[in-house]
Amino acid sequence: MTNTPQSPPTRRAALQAGAIGLLGGLGMGDVAALQSQANARTPRARSVIFVFLTGGLSHHDSFDLKPDAPDTIRGEFQSIATRTPGIRICEHLPMLAQRTDKYAIIRSMATGSDGHEVACHMLLTGRLDLPVGFSTQNVPNPHEWPSMPALVNFAKQGRGRNNLPVSAVLPEPSINEAGKVRPGQYAGRLGPRWEAWHLPMATKCALGNGACPQCFRFEGAAFEHEPATIFETPTLTLPDGGADRLRGRLGLLESIELQRRELDRSAESQRMDRHRQQAIAVLNDPRTRRAFEVERADPRILARYGRNKFGLSLLMAYRLVEAGVSLVQVNLGKNSTWDTHRRNFVNLRDNLFPHFDRSISALLDDLHTSGMLRDTLVIVTGEFGRTPRINRDAGRDHWGPVMSLMIAGGGVQGGRVIGASDRIGAQPIADRQTPENLAATLYSALGIPHDTTWNDTDGRPYEMFRAQPIQGLM
Repeated sequence: MTNTPQSPPTRRAALQAGAIGLLGGLGMGDVAALQSQANARTPRARSVIFVFLTGGLSHHDSFDLKPDAPDTIRGEFQSIATRTPGIRICEHLPMLAQRTDKYAIIRSMATGSDGHEVACHMLLTGRLDLPVGFSTQNVPNPHEWPSMPALVNFAKQGRGRNNLPVSAVLPEPSINEAGKVRPGQYAGRLGPRWEAWHLPMATKCALGNGACPQCFRFEGAAFEHEPATIFETPTLTLPDGGADRLRGRLGLLESIELQRRELDRSAESQRMDRHRQQAIAVLNDPRTRRAFEVERADPRILARYGRNKFGLSLLMAYRLVEAGVSLVQVNLGKNSTWDTHRRNFVNLRDNLFPHFDRSISALLDDLHTSGMLRDTLVIVTGEFGRTPRINRDAGRDHWGPVMSLMIAGGGVQGGRVIGASDRIGAQPIADRQTPENLAATLYSALGIPHDTTWNDTDGRPYEMFRAQPIQGLM
């Protein structure tokens, strides 16, 4: 039997929940849910936006430059001063350089794997160990550890704010150009009941990398974005599968309105369960509908975020969090987008950093201006770093021993650097962190109790927290 994460109810909370149930005709399941909510720990963050730089960002050329290293390691980029005295980052991230007061930099994170499949599984599930039966083939499969979005969905028992899904993943899964899906993105051993809400919205630009429609090829070959749009009409599939799953099409307002009316009519004739309520919330809440209409946003907003896959995905994440989704994972690019084996400096400077710098800065600005940054944790990371030594193709290869990431909001004190790598950026030399520390930080920020456990589909129990949250952030 699955262990639900709740504390013993206080007498007052039980009486209050019981009285509400008597007055409102609630069932015992509803009373239990109210009791659990009444006794939950107060979270430091209501929401998390987890930005995954699929492919692996070069830490040497972004947040941990080594200006005193040999030129075969140092690379072409210079560091620049930031808003925070003593912190320097890449010259091609000028907007983020002016916002260091809003985020902290971790320079000592390590997955320990140089392979995309294993490192993605570690980073996205928050576990360093590989499960029995793990395979990089036929992904997704039930042998994988559950993703962090799936575990958050479980920990909150599928009850999101405003009847919305707890966790969402957009705008596409992390895949390579051969269409191979990376492990660690789905519910795996937790079971499909707790799957996150996956929104495969990005248009299929098979050969393009980066912030479509500003697509590029690593080798520099001429390439243009194939589809006419950035997002395609997505299939809306809510968690908790089965015959009653809501399946619809989003994108055109007329389609949304049609589904809303149909669901409303159905709701009049029967008592709605939680999944039906979520479906109506998704389709009927104007804030949620607005989240999916980012390509129609005000031109001034599009200019700040960038009218491309990076910018619009982050704008959608902001609006979903604003509407009530607790955890939004944004995959910025397919697998190879940040996998700069070739022409690392040209592609970062011309094709990746301009869109990344603008879109992340716009997200931080909007969260700050709206007051949401106080209770929204923002994590930006890849699955590993890149090699200290520059290869013969002017690129950097996979490097699992150390990488950098940025964390903002949710109580994080900006203007901090946690951890350090050695003089060539090869190994952590202070405050080594792992994906397990990162996962604990995310769970703790959302107020999930540290003794929470989950059972796999065979009934075996596992702890959710496998390490302490990153120290020195809050």
